[in-house]
Formats: sequence, structure tokens, C-alpha cells
Amino acid sequence: MNDRQLIRVKDVMKTDFDMVDGLDTVQMALERMIHIETKSLIVKKRHDDDEYGLVTLSDIARLVLANDRAPERVNIYEIMTKPALTISSSMDIRYAARIFSRFDLTRAPVLDNREIVGIVSLTDMVLKGLKTNLESS
Repeated sequence: MNDRQLIRVKDVMKTDFDMVDGLDTVQMALERMIHIETKSLIVKKRHDDDEYGLVTLSDIARLVLANDRAPERVNIYEIMTKPALTISSSMDIRYAARIFSRFDLTRAPVLDNREIVGIVSLTDMVLKGLKTNLESS
């Protein structure tokens, strides 16, 4: 029997994240970023039947900066990924890591009752999740 401690996404996710509107420009979104460790922006749903989107700083570098586009003229909706693949807060981090691997993700919004409650990255799962298991051994 495996005595490994079950670690859920909610145990390792970051609860501080930045949300933007799809109609915001990239410049507006960057100016409104509050959290220092932010590497992605969650795009708000426009209505109840809509889905969340995601824009990473890598997307901005690749699709705006590298293409010499003016950030004040590019809307978030032009470069976002939507729908964003989301992870349940109660999911075991081993399964979350498998989803990340299968879909080549580095981070994803975390949902609880169809609402964003955090964001999780591979780094969070490895550093916080595996460290917790090592400490409990």
C-alpha cells in the first residue's frame, strides 16, 4: 500500500492572480498587474455561459513584442487562449501534472464551483507538492 500523502491542487496553488477583460489592451492589462509573481493573466468571462481565457507573459512576448506590435493597439482577446484548460481545486497534483504534460501546459486556472479560486503551475506542483511529500517521509 502506498503511504504517500495525497496533495491536492488547492494545497499548492497560488490564490493571488490577476484578471483582465478581453477588451483591455495589452498595455492596460500590464499596467493593472498587481501581483509581482504573475506570469499569466486570467481573462474574465463575459457572461455565465462563457468560459475563462488565459494570456501568459510568453504569449505577450511572442505575439506582441516579437512581432513589433504596439501593446496599446492589441486587445487581450486577440492573443488569449480561450477556453482555458482549467483544473479542479480538489484534483490530486499527480493527475494535474499528467494533464499539464499531455497538453503541454505550464500553468492553468483553478476552478471551484465554476469560479476561479487560484492558478497553479508545474513549478508549484513540483516545488510545493514534492517538497511536502519529502518532508512527510
